[in-house]
Amino acid sequence: MRALGILILAIQDQSGAPSSPESASRSIVSLLLDSGPVEKTVMLVLLLFSAVSWGVVLYKQQQLRRAAKQTAEFLDVFRKSSRFSEVQAVCANLAASPLVGLFLSGYSELNAQLRSAGESKPGTPAPRPTLRSLEGVDRALLRASTTELAKLEHRIPFLATTASITPYIGLFGTVWGIMTAFLGIAESGQTSLGIVAPGIAGALVATAAGLFAAIPAVYFYNDLTSQVKAFANGMEDFSMEFLTIADRNFT
Repeated sequence: MRALGILILAIQDQSGAPSSPESASRSIVSLLLDSGPVEKTVMLVLLLFSAVSWGVVLYKQQQLRRAAKQTAEFLDVFRKSSRFSEVQAVCANLAASPLVGLFLSGYSELNAQLRSAGESKPGTPAPRPTLRSLEGVDRALLRASTTELAKLEHRIPFLATTASITPYIGLFGTVWGIMTAFLGIAESGQTSLGIVAPGIAGALVATAAGLFAAIPAVYFYNDLTSQVKAFANGMEDFSMEFLTIADRNFT
């Protein structure tokens, strides 16, 4: 804190007045332009991480909103329909809902078992279709749930990677910049604050950029993960509801 205060006083003494936000932004840009190739590479890497993570956030937010909307519509149709074939007819229009994948998988397994159980010898009345294995339907729903959950989680781990690695990349840029600054001081033999401050300030920009990339990534990773967890709970509830209907009507 003492060093920061000395740095602020020195800048005020040189300019005669506190710097404005515009001049501060210009000074940061000039520091970046005057930095070495390593520092510029670090800033470019951090910029790429930040841009990609924001792209992931926007894409996943849109995907999950669409999935939530279509899930509500699908559940409304599912609970109002008297036959599974009626539900299957609307699945193509609600493909963004993870429950559609569960339903189609369970319905396919259900039909396969009912067709197999409904086969009879010629001349004998067809028996009432019954399920051979309710556990088989449960396993089909579980496999579909795993697949749908993987689709919802796709690209979200990149936010965790961004949140964990960008502060260290920024710290590396800061350490390298401070090393370069002190080597320049040693070569020039001058230790005044006007010589020391620009190099150290430029080095600290990398740490700030790393935090700028990491903080939003942490927030949205937690937010998107909680949304995916809510979908996972909804899929588990739907599986139980599907099995209950199958057990009541086909066993």
